Amino acid sequence: MTSKQITIGIGIPMIVVGALVAIFLAPTQLGLQDTIEFVGSLIGILGVVIFIAGLFARKMPQITS
Repeated sequence: MTSKQITIGIGIPMIVVGALVAIFLAPTQLGLQDTIEFVGSLIGILGVVIFIAGLFARKMPQITS
């Protein structure tokens, strides 16, 4: 069972934002180019991890006491 809220709502936007930061913002800042590329890549990698976690998420049964 996939969690569409996690996959579509968090994972995909993080991948897109990370790629945009690494590709478009880094060349404009010459002094911080390596740092901005690193942060953009990190955001993208975390987006992939959250995307995969959303694919494996499942509903847990409620615990009744």
